[in-house]
Amino acid sequence: MSEQKLAGTVRTEFGKGAARKARVANMIPAVIYGHGEDVMHILLPAKATTLAVRTANALLEIDVDGESHLALAKDIQRDPIKQIIEHIDLLTVRKGEKVEVEVNVHVEGELAPGTDVYNQEANTVLVSADATNLPETIVVSIEGRVAGEHIYAKDLELPAGVELLLDPETMVINISEATVQDLGAPSDEQIADAAAEVGAEA
Repeated sequence: MSEQKLAGTVRTEFGKGAARKARVANMIPAVIYGHGEDVMHILLPAKATTLAVRTANALLEIDVDGESHLALAKDIQRDPIKQIIEHIDLLTVRKGEKVEVEVNVHVEGELAPGTDVYNQEANTVLVSADATNLPETIVVSIEGRVAGEHIYAKDLELPAGVELLLDPETMVINISEATVQDLGAPSDEQIADAAAEVGAEA
């Protein structure tokens, strides 16, 4: 995963009013923290930042007053209705450093004929990987799988240098046959009641 470059400015005003003012100016409040350094409060350009963090665990190279900061987007707070970004927490990282992150699981492939249901029990898996080479997704194939089969965390094919931190026995995919609910045929009484309702409406 290559880093996205952004230009930030030091944030000097705080509080809800200041945050609202920043968003009106198309800026996103954010903090950079980690490695024992003092927390840095900054503002980031809304449009460029929104594009940069479309993928989970986005790696950002942020220039603040000529000083470069390499950071991971760890927590993105969004407006529950408008879904615009309101605040971002950024974790400082270094090249070659291992970090723990949740990575999305992506399912691909087609089940065996007659097996048309699978349940994804885990949408993400916890892994350790190089901060500058994090996988965007973990792909799991269900190609040719049949009802009764299960795919566990230990079965996932991880990219080189990525270590699973989840319990290996955690179920990721559960494959089963579709169940058809038998509602039964309507009784004579139900048919009569339905006919009476239609007649009353007419």
